[in-house]
Amino acid sequence: MNLKLYSAALLLIGLTACNKNAGITREKAAADAPSGAAYGVTFTNNGSSAIFELYAPGKNTVSVIGEFNNWNPTPMTQSKDGNSWWVQIDKIDPSKEYAYQYLIDNNIQIADPYARKILDPDNDASIPSSVYPNLKAYPTGTAASGIVSVMQGSPAAYTWQNASFTRPDPKNLVVYELLVRDFVATHSYQTLTDTLNYLANLGVNAIELLPVNEFEGNDSWGYNSNFMFALDKYYGTANAYKAFIDACHARGIAVIQDIVLEDQFGSSPMVRMYATSAGSPSASNPWFDQTNMHPDAVGYQLNHQSPATVSYTEDVMKFWMQEYHIDGFRFDEAKGFTQTNSGTDEGAWAAYDASRVAIWTKYIQYMQSLDPKFYIILEYFAVDQEESQLANLGAILWNNNNINANQATMSYNDAGGSWDISRMLYDTHSFTAPYNLMTYIESHDEERLQYKNEQYGNVSGSYNIKDLATGLGREQAIAAFEFASPGPKMYWQFGELGYDVSIDQNGRTGYKPIYWNYLQDANRLALHDVYAKLAKMKIKNSVFTTTNFTHSLDGAIKSVQLIGSDGTDVVIVGNFDVVSQTAAVSFPVTGTWYDNLSGATMSVASASPSLTLAPGEYHIYSNTLLKQ
Repeated sequence: MNLKLYSAALLLIGLTACNKNAGITREKAAADAPSGAAYGVTFTNNGSSAIFELYAPGKNTVSVIGEFNNWNPTPMTQSKDGNSWWVQIDKIDPSKEYAYQYLIDNNIQIADPYARKILDPDNDASIPSSVYPNLKAYPTGTAASGIVSVMQGSPAAYTWQNASFTRPDPKNLVVYELLVRDFVATHSYQTLTDTLNYLANLGVNAIELLPVNEFEGNDSWGYNSNFMFALDKYYGTANAYKAFIDACHARGIAVIQDIVLEDQFGSSPMVRMYATSAGSPSASNPWFDQTNMHPDAVGYQLNHQSPATVSYTEDVMKFWMQEYHIDGFRFDEAKGFTQTNSGTDEGAWAAYDASRVAIWTKYIQYMQSLDPKFYIILEYFAVDQEESQLANLGAILWNNNNINANQATMSYNDAGGSWDISRMLYDTHSFTAPYNLMTYIESHDEERLQYKNEQYGNVSGSYNIKDLATGLGREQAIAAFEFASPGPKMYWQFGELGYDVSIDQNGRTGYKPIYWNYLQDANRLALHDVYAKLAKMKIKNSVFTTTNFTHSLDGAIKSVQLIGSDGTDVVIVGNFDVVSQTAAVSFPVTGTWYDNLSGATMSVASASPSLTLAPGEYHIYSNTLLKQ
């Protein structure tokens, strides 16, 4: 969406009055930016000329200051509609990085909201040169103040080696979610790239990174965003990130980027341009609400019914899709894209919202117009009716089964929570798009299953879930149900090793220790190997994409029956009690069945044989051996 196309409508709804009240004089010469210019910096003449353009309706004057003019303000020209300001600076050295800012009404000094790189005087010193070599020094001793933007006419280009990457089919996605900071000790893309063999051997075919665009500070999950076009330097350079994506594609692994377009924080230049004395968005802010519209809001909420916000959001989407060749977005707090004020009522926020559907319909269709096979993953958690509508448009909805799955691993079905895990499967959500529900039992947002196993696991005689080996064995069982049920799956980093450090250690979003030595523990390694087998079985066998299945997942003995179109059928069964249990389990055909994890066989003589399972015992049976 081109914001300039909205100018006439914006004027009709009040910007004319706003400009008049702000004292803008129409006597000054107004002219539109040269054809081809866009918000941010557009380079011409082989990078030796730079056109700066800033969307700033209602402002009286805007100037650009920077190293190219010795930080002396160069006035910018107002566009004919009064909404934008631009100027062309010539005699730029294309090989040089220049720091710059905008000076608005002689009292607001900001970095460029469209900057692809920023310098932060408070946080850049903590970035090691091994992670970001030759980082440009902050322009101290100049008129620069606070965060500054950086531009360069001809930065070092990256040559893509795998530009024709074919993405995995969404129906059998196995996504590994990770935070660079807590996955590799160097918190660098280079080390992450060097670690890809580990992830490839796990069998995952997609990696989802927590936000990598600039956010406040360095030590963060990344959800406190402030500059949506700039890559956060704490993880490395733009070309190092591109090399990581390229290396993933070489291994058949897609890259999904977590992104925050629901809100921004106080250091955002878009907040600061139109801020109250308290620093919050004022009524004249073209992008942000003054009042947050839902109970889980943290930053300042973007108004996705505003044409300015729509244009900006689509610019951000397009930039990351095309500049970095990523394969999908996971949209944080997607349910927050609403102008329906639910106050503090979680139920009202989750209720059907037709206006929110309209917002997301527009964005989904926009991304699909750029790339029809791009993954669009929404953290939504609204009523099934609303989620199903978006799934039918092609979006994939996050499906949190953490609480029920953990109740099953701890062996509790009481007032503390149900161990019914049937919501793992899309049919219990009334979805008609069968592969558009991404189930997970751990994410960055959830307590770690093995931590709770060790703290609260049930006990019966010598069977004690608090014991490490026993708890990890139950982690295998729940993973079998998660991976083997139809639809895309996701799991959090080191879930394959039974990571048992609480999410609240060092604060919820604080640094967590990295324990690669877990691989030296036989029980943890056994869980790792099961995860790898499950992922590879899911991807290599079409039966796991079937829409013909039944399940019984609310009792101690749980089972799922999958009927494949190629004659391969699968039965997953497990006992989540702390004592042995016997139950009749349905098998679609009689004959020899193979246990795909142990290698044993079982003769099934009737449609519903009676099986006795020890506590924690589980199996993935098939009537033909599965590919692994």
